Amino acid sequence: MLGAAVPAAVAAVPAAVVPAAVAAPAGPGAVVPAVTVPEAVPAEAAVAAAAVPVGVGGVRSAKEVLVTMPGGYLLCGGGGVSDVRAFEELAGAGYRAMDAGDCAGAAGRLREALALWSGTAFADVQAGPQLQMEIKRLDESRLCALDRRIEADLRLGRHRELLAELTVLVNGYRTHESLHAQYMLALHRSGRRGEALDAYQRLRATLVQELGLEPSVRLRRLQRSILSAGHDLTAPAPAPAPAPAPVSAAAAGRLAAGAAVSAPGAAGAGAGVSVGRVRLVPTG
Repeated sequence: MLGAAVPAAVAAVPAAVVPAAVAAPAGPGAVVPAVTVPEAVPAEAAVAAAAVPVGVGGVRSAKEVLVTMPGGYLLCGGGGVSDVRAFEELAGAGYRAMDAGDCAGAAGRLREALALWSGTAFADVQAGPQLQMEIKRLDESRLCALDRRIEADLRLGRHRELLAELTVLVNGYRTHESLHAQYMLALHRSGRRGEALDAYQRLRATLVQELGLEPSVRLRRLQRSILSAGHDLTAPAPAPAPAPAPVSAAAAGRLAAGAAVSAPGAAGAGAGVSVGRVRLVPTG
């Protein structure tokens, strides 16, 4: 998993072998120059920490995955899979489903992608400057997928289920406006308008004190909408009931004829009046 401990079969690598993490960003088939190794991982921490492709026989040895080439190293995927690649494919499928309006499908794909994470990427590796950039890229990708998954869940009306998760997230990302907006919206939809406004004030105080910034226009607009209890902030309406089946022309004719007979005043004097299936005939 992303951020998981290094498998024993992978960690036992000669010191001359560059970590697969260095070659992973370049992709299979690309030779990574040897001069980039010190920039990615310090020599004393040269261990194979990236997710290693898995084949029919299980985890492949590091020597099969990372091959020494003239002037550098080559990452040989061998048609296998890695957590990073699986995450990006699932997240991409989730984004496409979201764009198509399939919120349930988007939430499912993004939840699968996020399940591949078990902590910070390359948590067991002493990273150099180049690998630090890759770690930041992966962490940002994870945060983006998390943001979109929460958005999909909100559109599905799962605001109450999200409150516990968002409470933790806004405390961990104290200046992240999108997460705070989702938290405020979930609180408001759960009937906790005062707490939603308190969350806005805490965010504003943090932004002003730490960054010298006011909340964005989007956050200020959301606050005003909560103050006025805007209808656009209510939970999504339930799906409309299915339309009734079409009535055939013959059936429509019979219904019209029955209505004409049973309508008050439609019949002349002495005529019978239908009530349900019983025909009442006047006497006298």
